[in-house]
Amino acid sequence: MRIMLVAILVTFFIFSGLANATDEHVAIFKDVAGSVKIIRNHQDIVAISGSQLMRSDIVVTAPNSSGGIVFKDGTLLTLGSSSEVKINQYVFQPEEAKYDFAVYLSKGSAIYSSGKIGHMSPESVSVRTPRATVGVRGTRFIVQADAK
Repeated sequence: MRIMLVAILVTFFIFSGLANATDEHVAIFKDVAGSVKIIRNHQDIVAISGSQLMRSDIVVTAPNSSGGIVFKDGTLLTLGSSSEVKINQYVFQPEEAKYDFAVYLSKGSAIYSSGKIGHMSPESVSVRTPRATVGVRGTRFIVQADAK
């Protein structure tokens, strides 16, 4: 019984490690001021310049803190103080004309500046807040979300 349990656990850890290894990052932190964390798989990671972000990551800035994020297509997202944003979707495959950029700003503020996705396929960009969804038709905007 113990051997079977150990074999199952070893198999689980091997395959979960492979899944993480194949899931490549979608963005990096260009700069971090103050206390910023990444929540990934229910674990807190301290964000520093150069930290990588993955799909489904949640980024949280503390009071008097901010973070500048650069996505692979050049999209810039700057989070203000006391903000929280989740990367819901990110696909940038121009060779196959596949694009998707969806984030959810649950609280705080952010400045969005379009990268290639916003220029090539603006309908593929969605910035949601608890009260509204912003469709991108321009190249730069500021969004503020009230906490629920």
